Amino acid sequence: MKVALAQISPKLSRDNFDSHENAILEVSDIADVIIFPELSMNGYMLMDSVYEDAFLLSELSLFEELSKKIDIIIGAATKEEHKIYNSALYFSEGRLVSIHHKNNLPNYGMFQESRFFFEGDTLKSFQSRFGKVMMVVCEDLWSSKIIDEIATQKPDLVYVIANSPSRGFGEGELEIEKKWRRILSTTAILSGAYVMFCNRVGFEDGLGFWGKSMIINSEGIVEQRAKMFERDMVIGTLDHQLSKVQKYLLRTD
Repeated sequence: MKVALAQISPKLSRDNFDSHENAILEVSDIADVIIFPELSMNGYMLMDSVYEDAFLLSELSLFEELSKKIDIIIGAATKEEHKIYNSALYFSEGRLVSIHHKNNLPNYGMFQESRFFFEGDTLKSFQSRFGKVMMVVCEDLWSSKIIDEIATQKPDLVYVIANSPSRGFGEGELEIEKKWRRILSTTAILSGAYVMFCNRVGFEDGLGFWGKSMIINSEGIVEQRAKMFERDMVIGTLDHQLSKVQKYLLRTD
């Protein structure tokens, strides 16, 4: 199984269809799944424009068509009746298979998401063509409750889409990168799953996003890593046998 991490820099608007379609067509013959960052269809700092810019699910039908050749995970502000969610959506074989609404909305410092989005209240797994899947959005994974639920369900694949701004500049790497790597590796080890982390790049209203999207195996080791601060496309091949061994060890400990 091959996965592609599309580390893009979305526009702060609804005008992101072309960048998604171009990335999908670029890898549709060589990858099985392509993953985009959090809010890849909208940009991050939506604020008061969120209600106008959020998508009805029917407006995302392009991805149903494109998913006939490759499974697709996008991030979008979605509208359900009067509620707006920060969502991860999984398309496969011509249909929307699953949608996850971000459970944990940060509302501190530079973050004001709980002012503009409704919280999701479920975290579920689902079956894909490539095994059992769970999806989370950025701050979700900073919750021990969420990590515990992933560890309990033991999926084969965990997709983490993010908009993580640069913070804590040090020598050689960012502090926020080190923290993310620990969280992602812990999740992989406890669940026995491959963890795919897709973070965006670019700038919005003074926020700079660092990228460094990663594929982490079930032993918590980073197998593939994208560039920092630059658009990039990373393609990795997953070793499902490694994941099976890790799950066996978790069952017998």
